[in-house]
Amino acid sequence: MSLPRLDLLDPSLESTALKLMEEAGELAECIGKYRGLSGEVVQRQESKVVEEIAVELLDVAQTAVTMMFVMEEKYGIDIEALLHKHLEKLMSRGYLTK
Repeated sequence: MSLPRLDLLDPSLESTALKLMEEAGELAECIGKYRGLSGEVVQRQESKVVEEIAVELLDVAQTAVTMMFVMEEKYGIDIEALLHKHLEKLMSRGYLTK
């Protein structure tokens, strides 16, 4: 899976971090409603609710990817090198095999 760099945006590190938290909150709210944590009774098909959760998750993922582009472009961070270190960490912990 790959998510694009968004055109027509000039996000800062701070604005992207705030957007990431907002999107994560929307995801949590969606899951909470589905699980009845807000006291609401779910009156929709499970497949529709799960699809809505997936849509919110994609918003979180896109915002996280946007933040990585900001880190690369504005701060010179080598995300590709850090990704390799991250994958090595996952393998050393047994979460990922080669």
